[in-house]
Amino acid sequence: MKVLTVVGARPQFIKSAPVSNALHRSGHHEILVHTGQQYDRLMSENFFEELVDGPAPINLKIGSGSHGAQTGRMLIEMEKVLVAHRPERMMVFGDTNSNPAGALAACKLGLTLAHVEAGLRSFNRIVPEEHNRVLTDHCEASFFVPLPRR
Repeated sequence: MKVLTVVGARPQFIKSAPVSNALHRSGHHEILVHTGQQYDRLMSENFFEELVDGPAPINLKIGSGSHGAQTGRMLIEMEKVLVAHRPERMMVFGDTNSNPAGALAACKLGLTLAHVEAGLRSFNRIVPEEHNRVLTDHCEASFFVPLPRR
């Protein structure tokens, strides 16, 4: 199976590394996409070099900006990657701006989306990450939650 994984910030790099390595070991083809939301070498590239066994990620090099500008640029570039690589599935981690951009691109192209660390809620709509969580959840097909259901 061809899976496209979207990450953009240090917590996502760390959480995605064991999943990426498991995909490679099981014979799946992963396309790792780094949106460039965190772009300092010590906060990004070194994680991929040290933690991931597969090829280097595609780096969209989005960088800083307002939430809208950053997410919009990610959406535009993500759509180009999805059209070029035609994965069977997409996976996002956590709650950064990379998530709704990847989720919306996947949804618009009819791609099945998995969200790792889904379902977390602060219920505080002032927090930008809460918007990212809610928007991503509306696009995903598979929810991978961090805690057992009560």
